[in-house]
Amino acid sequence: MSDPAIIVSVEAEGWREALPDVEAWIAGLARRGLEAACPGIGLAGISILLADDATVHELNRTWRGKDSPTNVLSFPATETAEGEVPEPEFAGLPLELGDIALAYETCERESEAQGKRFADHVAHLVLHGTLHLIGFDHLAEDQAQRMEALEIRILAGLGIADPYESDLAGAIDD
Repeated sequence: MSDPAIIVSVEAEGWREALPDVEAWIAGLARRGLEAACPGIGLAGISILLADDATVHELNRTWRGKDSPTNVLSFPATETAEGEVPEPEFAGLPLELGDIALAYETCERESEAQGKRFADHVAHLVLHGTLHLIGFDHLAEDQAQRMEALEIRILAGLGIADPYESDLAGAIDD
Protein backbone atom coordinates (compact mmCIF):
# COMPACT_ATOMS: atom_id res chain seq x y z
CA MET A 1 0.00 0.00 0.00
CA SER A 2 1.32 3.45 -0.89
CA ASP A 3 1.56 6.47 1.37
CA PRO A 4 -1.79 8.33 1.16
CA ALA A 5 -0.02 11.71 1.15
CA ILE A 6 2.28 10.79 -1.72
CA ILE A 7 0.36 10.51 -4.96
CA VAL A 8 2.03 8.79 -7.89
CA SER A 9 0.50 9.17 -11.34
CA VAL A 10 1.71 6.97 -14.17
CA GLU A 11 1.32 8.67 -17.54
CA ALA A 12 3.79 6.58 -19.59
CA GLU A 13 3.15 2.84 -19.58
CA GLY A 14 6.86 2.01 -19.79
CA TRP A 15 7.03 2.68 -16.07
CA ARG A 16 4.58 -0.14 -15.27
CA GLU A 17 6.41 -2.55 -17.56
CA ALA A 18 9.81 -1.75 -16.04
CA LEU A 19 8.85 -1.55 -12.36
CA PRO A 20 6.22 -3.82 -10.83
CA ASP A 21 3.88 -2.08 -8.34
CA VAL A 22 5.52 1.19 -9.39
CA GLU A 23 3.12 3.52 -7.53
CA ALA A 24 3.70 1.98 -4.09
CA TRP A 25 7.43 1.57 -4.70
CA ILE A 26 7.94 5.20 -5.78
CA ALA A 27 5.81 6.51 -2.89
CA GLY A 28 7.86 4.42 -0.46
CA LEU A 29 11.11 5.85 -1.81
CA ALA A 30 9.86 9.41 -1.42
CA ARG A 31 8.66 8.69 2.13
CA ARG A 32 12.03 7.16 3.04
CA GLY A 33 13.83 10.23 1.73
CA LEU A 34 11.57 12.55 3.71
CA GLU A 35 12.02 10.60 6.93
CA ALA A 36 15.81 10.42 6.53
CA ALA A 37 16.15 14.14 5.85
CA CYS A 38 13.42 15.38 8.23
CA PRO A 39 12.79 12.80 10.97
CA GLY A 40 9.25 13.04 12.33
CA ILE A 41 7.97 15.06 9.38
CA GLY A 42 4.67 13.15 9.42
CA LEU A 43 2.25 13.31 6.52
CA ALA A 44 3.49 15.50 3.73
CA GLY A 45 1.92 15.80 0.31
CA ILE A 46 3.97 15.12 -2.78
CA SER A 47 2.68 14.53 -6.28
CA ILE A 48 4.96 12.42 -8.48
CA LEU A 49 4.35 12.20 -12.22
CA LEU A 50 5.91 9.27 -14.08
CA ALA A 51 5.82 10.68 -17.58
CA ASP A 52 7.50 10.34 -20.95
CA ASP A 53 10.21 12.51 -22.47
CA ALA A 54 7.72 14.69 -24.38
CA THR A 55 5.84 15.68 -21.23
CA VAL A 56 8.98 16.40 -19.21
CA HIS A 57 10.46 18.26 -22.21
CA GLU A 58 7.45 20.58 -22.20
CA LEU A 59 7.64 21.08 -18.41
CA ASN A 60 11.35 21.81 -18.66
CA ARG A 61 10.80 24.35 -21.45
CA THR A 62 7.86 26.03 -19.72
CA TRP A 63 9.23 26.25 -16.18
CA ARG A 64 13.01 26.27 -16.62
CA GLY A 65 13.50 27.68 -20.11
CA LYS A 66 15.43 24.55 -21.17
CA ASP A 67 14.30 23.11 -24.50
CA SER A 68 15.03 19.43 -23.82
CA PRO A 69 13.81 16.55 -21.72
CA THR A 70 15.60 15.82 -18.46
CA ASN A 71 15.54 12.91 -16.02
CA VAL A 72 13.84 14.55 -13.01
CA LEU A 73 12.21 17.88 -12.27
CA SER A 74 11.23 19.14 -8.83
CA PHE A 75 8.74 21.91 -8.13
CA PRO A 76 8.83 22.83 -4.42
CA ALA A 77 5.62 24.27 -2.98
CA THR A 78 7.37 25.68 0.07
CA GLU A 79 10.48 27.75 0.57
CA THR A 80 12.37 25.49 2.92
CA ALA A 81 16.01 25.80 3.86
CA GLU A 82 18.16 22.67 3.94
CA GLY A 83 17.78 20.98 7.32
CA GLU A 84 14.65 22.96 8.20
CA VAL A 85 11.45 21.02 8.86
CA PRO A 86 8.84 22.55 6.56
CA GLU A 87 5.56 23.74 8.03
CA PRO A 88 2.13 23.93 6.37
CA GLU A 89 1.42 27.28 4.77
CA PHE A 90 -1.79 27.64 6.79
CA ALA A 91 -2.49 26.20 10.24
CA GLY A 92 -4.77 23.19 10.14
CA LEU A 93 -3.99 22.35 6.51
CA PRO A 94 -1.78 19.46 5.40
CA LEU A 95 1.83 20.14 4.51
CA GLU A 96 2.18 20.19 0.71
CA LEU A 97 5.79 19.87 -0.40
CA GLY A 98 5.40 20.01 -4.16
CA ASP A 99 5.67 18.02 -7.34
CA ILE A 100 8.23 15.78 -9.02
CA ALA A 101 8.23 14.61 -12.64
CA LEU A 102 10.40 11.88 -14.15
CA ALA A 103 10.91 11.11 -17.85
CA TYR A 104 10.86 7.39 -18.64
CA GLU A 105 12.94 7.38 -21.82
CA THR A 106 15.64 9.64 -20.38
CA CYS A 107 15.89 7.55 -17.21
CA GLU A 108 16.12 4.39 -19.30
CA ARG A 109 18.84 5.81 -21.58
CA GLU A 110 20.86 7.06 -18.62
CA SER A 111 20.68 3.79 -16.71
CA GLU A 112 21.89 1.88 -19.77
CA ALA A 113 24.68 4.39 -20.53
CA GLN A 114 25.82 4.35 -16.90
CA GLY A 115 25.61 0.57 -16.54
CA LYS A 116 23.10 0.81 -13.69
CA ARG A 117 19.97 -1.16 -12.99
CA PHE A 118 16.98 0.92 -14.07
CA ALA A 119 15.34 0.58 -10.63
CA ASP A 120 18.50 1.78 -8.86
CA HIS A 121 18.80 4.82 -11.11
CA VAL A 122 15.13 5.72 -10.64
CA ALA A 123 15.44 5.26 -6.86
CA HIS A 124 18.28 7.78 -6.87
CA LEU A 125 16.30 10.28 -8.96
CA VAL A 126 13.18 9.99 -6.78
CA LEU A 127 15.26 10.60 -3.65
CA HIS A 128 17.08 13.47 -5.37
CA GLY A 129 13.80 15.12 -6.36
CA THR A 130 12.32 14.60 -2.91
CA LEU A 131 15.32 16.25 -1.24
CA HIS A 132 14.90 19.27 -3.52
CA LEU A 133 11.33 19.64 -2.23
CA ILE A 134 12.64 20.04 1.32
CA GLY A 135 15.32 22.61 0.61
CA PHE A 136 18.35 20.59 -0.47
CA ASP A 137 20.24 21.85 -3.49
CA HIS A 138 23.54 21.43 -5.29
CA LEU A 139 24.28 24.89 -6.67
CA ALA A 140 27.31 25.38 -4.41
CA GLU A 141 29.94 22.71 -3.76
CA ASP A 142 29.21 22.46 -0.02
CA GLN A 143 25.47 22.05 -0.74
CA ALA A 144 26.18 19.37 -3.33
CA GLN A 145 28.41 17.45 -0.91
CA ARG A 146 25.75 17.42 1.83
CA MET A 147 22.97 16.45 -0.58
CA GLU A 148 25.03 13.70 -2.22
CA ALA A 149 26.13 12.30 1.16
CA LEU A 150 22.49 12.02 2.26
CA GLU A 151 21.49 10.39 -1.03
CA ILE A 152 24.35 7.89 -0.73
CA ARG A 153 23.38 7.04 2.86
CA ILE A 154 19.69 6.51 2.04
CA LEU A 155 20.48 4.47 -1.08
CA ALA A 156 22.98 2.32 0.85
CA GLY A 157 20.17 1.51 3.27
CA LEU A 158 18.24 0.20 0.27
CA GLY A 159 21.21 -1.87 -0.92
CA ILE A 160 21.94 0.49 -3.81
CA ALA A 161 25.53 1.47 -4.64
CA ASP A 162 26.83 5.03 -4.54
CA PRO A 163 25.42 6.62 -7.72
CA TYR A 164 28.27 9.13 -7.85
CA GLU A 165 31.21 6.71 -7.69
CA SER A 166 31.41 5.95 -11.42
CA ASP A 167 32.84 8.25 -14.09
CA LEU A 168 29.77 7.25 -16.09
CA ALA A 169 27.39 8.56 -13.43
CA GLY A 170 26.71 11.85 -15.16
CA ALA A 171 25.06 14.88 -13.68
CA ILE A 172 21.50 15.28 -12.60
CA ASP A 173 20.08 18.13 -14.61
CA ASP A 174 17.38 19.54 -12.39
